[in-house]
Amino acid sequence: MSAGPVAGVVERLQNSKLGLFIRRSLSLQVAVGMTAMMMVVLSLLFFAVTYQVRENIFDQRREQILDDASVRIAQAQSTFDQSTATTPDQVQDLANQLVSSLRSSATGAGAVGTMLLRSPSASTTFAINDLIDRNLMESLTPQMRERTSSGTGPFYQSVGIEMDEGEAVPGIIVGGLVSLPLAGEYELYTVYSLSDDQATIAMLSQTLALGAIPVVLILAMGIVWIVYRLLRPVRTTAQAATQLADGDLSVRVEAKGIDEMAHLGRAFNDMAESLSEKIKEYDDLSRLEQRFVSDVSHELRTPLTTIRMAEELLYDSRDDFSPIAARSAELLHQQVDRFEKMLADLLEISRYDSKTASLEIDEINFNDLVAKVVSANQALADQLDVEVRVIAKNPRCVAEADPRRMERVLRNFLVNAIEHAEDGPVEIEIGANDDATSVRVRDYGVGMDEETCEHVFERFYRADPARTRTTGGTGLGLSIAREDVFLHGGRIEAHGELGKGSAFMVTVPRRQGTELADAPLELWEEQ
Repeated sequence: MSAGPVAGVVERLQNSKLGLFIRRSLSLQVAVGMTAMMMVVLSLLFFAVTYQVRENIFDQRREQILDDASVRIAQAQSTFDQSTATTPDQVQDLANQLVSSLRSSATGAGAVGTMLLRSPSASTTFAINDLIDRNLMESLTPQMRERTSSGTGPFYQSVGIEMDEGEAVPGIIVGGLVSLPLAGEYELYTVYSLSDDQATIAMLSQTLALGAIPVVLILAMGIVWIVYRLLRPVRTTAQAATQLADGDLSVRVEAKGIDEMAHLGRAFNDMAESLSEKIKEYDDLSRLEQRFVSDVSHELRTPLTTIRMAEELLYDSRDDFSPIAARSAELLHQQVDRFEKMLADLLEISRYDSKTASLEIDEINFNDLVAKVVSANQALADQLDVEVRVIAKNPRCVAEADPRRMERVLRNFLVNAIEHAEDGPVEIEIGANDDATSVRVRDYGVGMDEETCEHVFERFYRADPARTRTTGGTGLGLSIAREDVFLHGGRIEAHGELGKGSAFMVTVPRRQGTELADAPLELWEEQ
């Protein structure tokens, strides 16, 4: 099998339910690994023992066969030496009787046949017919005949014997040189079957294999049980870590003993205790910061109201002032407006930080909402000579949302787009499908680089701090917009390219509490 199919089988096994179950359990992984190693060791031991036994049985059987063949060759030679045969027929009869006798007597020693062949080295012209067995003759090789004819035997050779049933069994053929009366030298071969020895080896191998199966199973179950018990503290610690990650800071594990697992449990408890203390400190600090922002914001509203009343009087009377005093009154008016917006944004941020922000859900038509936002900011667009285009793909793009918060999100998008449009148009596109409603605000001005897109929704982040802002933004608008959208379970996105403009898009589910589906609009479309 090639490496490709094997790799495919391994990959399918790893991706199967069983493979996933094993990969999720360290106990099973260790047990499977150790069982595999044990099976490899047992397999090597099995082959080593089987090989050794086979060699020992073969060596003993070979010695027995050689001894038996030597005796039979000597008996045959003695019979020929004592014979009084003087004619070819008498010698042929003598040879036939001897071979028949040897075949009968050698059966008990495991022989399956005897053959008598004239030796190529015979020098007499007198000859008798060869006595052969055609099934056994195929096992006789020229090399064996050459060695036997040398006359220094007996010689043997391992062969495969074709039986009458067509089955091949291992065997040994032993040959020796004998001298017949008048006929000269002939080769006497006796073929011995090793089928009984092979059956013995097969039975031994089967016994070893069957005996190894319960050993492997028992050891595998024992390994699983031992590893499972040893890894119990690890599982307990993992469960405790999961609970800790879910916010349960009171979870602890039981640590007994002085081994590595007990040390792991105590280390986890120390970590959990330290983490609990740190989180408590951070929570206290966060609450203090939130309380500080909220208190300062509320406390500033009283003096801000007084300042607002005073600056409005000055602003309304600026025509009676000198040019320098009038300009000062205008600057004071602008900065008080900005300060008031920043204070309102800080209060809104503090509500999100303290998790007290809530929605006032109503079914709104985003077409009407966009028209309202555009109308409210038309003066700014006219001031900067920016054309605002509204593209509504459906007559009614409705969704369940908080009108005030979504209006604030769209207002932030539109004001930013107008300020960065660089006298180019601003497009507001509205789209809806069965599951979501999206509004995209696109300008064709200076654009944003990739880093700005990543940080544009962070608090007080500005891509270009030196840039002059028409409306005097606080740096919190897009951060609040992100929180407003997240409170709806929606998605807010931004993309831009330098010199090609920027695009901001908000997508909210049409029904609150449902999972947000794909947006009906694309965030960025090349022009």
